[in-house]
Amino acid sequence: MSPDPKEKKQGIYYGWYVVAALFFATFIAIGARQGFGVFVNTWEQDWGVTTATISIAAATGWLVNGISQPFVGRLTDIYGGRRVVVLSLLVMAIATMGISLITNIYGLIALYGFVISFASGGISPATTGVIVARWFEKKRGVAMAVLISGGSVGGMIVVPFLSYVLIEYGWQTAWLMVGGLALAFGVPLLIIVVRSNPIDMGLEIDGRISDRSLGAKIIVRPVGPRFAKKWRDSLRSKPIWQLSVAYFVCGITTASIAVHFVRWAVSEDITTGTAAIAFGVLSGINATGVLVIGLLSDRWQRKNLLGAVYVVRALAFISLFVLPGPIAIWAFAVIGGMSWLATVPLTASLTADVYGVRNLGTLFGFSNMAHQLGGAAAVMLFGWAFTAWGSYDIPFVIGAALLLAAGVVSFSIREKKHSVRYVQVQADAAIDSNTAVTDSV
Repeated sequence: MSPDPKEKKQGIYYGWYVVAALFFATFIAIGARQGFGVFVNTWEQDWGVTTATISIAAATGWLVNGISQPFVGRLTDIYGGRRVVVLSLLVMAIATMGISLITNIYGLIALYGFVISFASGGISPATTGVIVARWFEKKRGVAMAVLISGGSVGGMIVVPFLSYVLIEYGWQTAWLMVGGLALAFGVPLLIIVVRSNPIDMGLEIDGRISDRSLGAKIIVRPVGPRFAKKWRDSLRSKPIWQLSVAYFVCGITTASIAVHFVRWAVSEDITTGTAAIAFGVLSGINATGVLVIGLLSDRWQRKNLLGAVYVVRALAFISLFVLPGPIAIWAFAVIGGMSWLATVPLTASLTADVYGVRNLGTLFGFSNMAHQLGGAAAVMLFGWAFTAWGSYDIPFVIGAALLLAAGVVSFSIREKKHSVRYVQVQADAAIDSNTAVTDSV
């Protein structure tokens, strides 16, 4: 008896090629954003401004990026992720090259704070994570982890690279090179490889052969114990708020470090180059940590791993105000590296498990907005604190306390009650042909 054609496998599942292309886009987008802090001290000297003033541009960027998240997430749900990521990276690449032409803080606020930051929302997990979630179910945790590790590798390579180019050739050349790399390689790769849904390749989720004709409308199966046909109805349930509150704290702690880590190091008589290398070490450790978390998350409860990640990051923040600077920078790199971007695949996967994938772009966009709004507030407050007191100790103490609270909130999520991994859901009964979208560029 011949096997069911839907269960046949043909070589490497195409979804992994999609993950690889999105990995590279994430590598460029997150790497460039995390590299912002490398230039803070240089811009202060070149433009005669304070850390607090530079923080306005960074905070504006995090705020605008946060506002963009539900918007681009909704576009992904309606039109498919491929169009969104291609257009977003194209705009981001051109604007990043344009940074090399600005001459004052106002230009930085306009180009980085608004244009680049809004466009980078389309290369965030609100879009890339949704695409991956629609290609994978059984190995969703691993696939998400591989995707997000692109940001870790970006921090590991791009941040030290920007520091090197800054020292050797100037900050204008650094931004020109990163934008050119995204334009020359990132955009074409997305156009050629990425597809919004497996049906575009004649496949079902996880690689089964589809009996639908290639190019047919995409039917999204809205499985999830807390699935609601209208995404707004999902906001009445508890898990989305628990995930979003914890993710708000995640934004506070990652944004503050992305912008102020190098400036903190300089205040501790540590060179910009050394600080950039330390951040690269953090990102390198995190790349491994994210993949390990992804493997474990397909076996263990994701909420327990998420809570543990926040607690570990709290310990990293504690090291910054307890240990002497030259020791603290490496302690933070090692301890923080174990947790840095690991929250992203866990939060995205949990959201998909609880609410399904039909409205995932909008719902995870909501959580991402909380993340970025927390980041925007933290960037400004950290900048003001350092300008006023000449130290980051008090902000670091507050960050550690908030991370411990986020850990408690994450542990309290009742995953076995709300996740499709533990609760049986009648998927076929929920199929709605009105969710169909087409994908073309």
